[in-house]
Amino acid sequence: MAAPVLLVVGGEDPEVLRLNREAADRLKVPCHLEVVPGAGHLFEEPGALEHVARAARDWFLRPGDDAFTAGGAER
Repeated sequence: MAAPVLLVVGGEDPEVLRLNREAADRLKVPCHLEVVPGAGHLFEEPGALEHVARAARDWFLRPGDDAFTAGGAER
């Protein structure tokens, strides 16, 4: 993979969060793991989809920016 990668996962989805962290650690391209606090697998909780939308918007406006680092940055 040569393009910057955004991974988005709910903070209340421990298995998928673990898998995404492992994937982020293996990537050699700019990567950001966005954890949505309090959200489950489907982002059905109030405000969760809005959080996902903001993260995606920010990512597409500045993919690979210095705010994101290779190898699994997480916020």
